[in-house]
Amino acid sequence: MRLLARFLVIAGAVWVVAAVVPGVTVRQGVGSYLLIALVFAVVNVVVKPVLKLLSFPLLLLTLGLFLIVINAALLGLTALLTDRLSVDGFGPAVIASLVISAVTWTGDNVLGLKKD
Repeated sequence: MRLLARFLVIAGAVWVVAAVVPGVTVRQGVGSYLLIALVFAVVNVVVKPVLKLLSFPLLLLTLGLFLIVINAALLGLTALLTDRLSVDGFGPAVIASLVISAVTWTGDNVLGLKKD
C-alpha cells in the first residue's frame, strides 16, 4: 500500500511540474503521468545510487546541493526514456526537480509515507 501511495505522490508531483514549470510538458493525458512516474521511480532506484556514489566528493564539497543537479539529470534521463515527457533544457529540469522534491516531501509527510 505504501508503494502505491508513493507512486501516486510522484505522479501528482509530475502533474504539478507540468502545470507550473515552463519548459516541461507532458503529452497524452492522465496515463502519461502514471507512466512517467513509473519510469522516474525506476531511474531513481537504479541510476541515482550510482550517481551519488560517483559524485560523493562533490556532494561533500557542496554540502549536498549537488543532489539538485543529480535530480535534474535523472529527470532529463526520464524524458529521454519516454516520449511523453519533454524538458526544454537544464534550467527547467533544475526547477522541475526542486518542485518534484518539494511536492513528494510534502506528500510523504502528509500521508505518513516517510521512512522511519
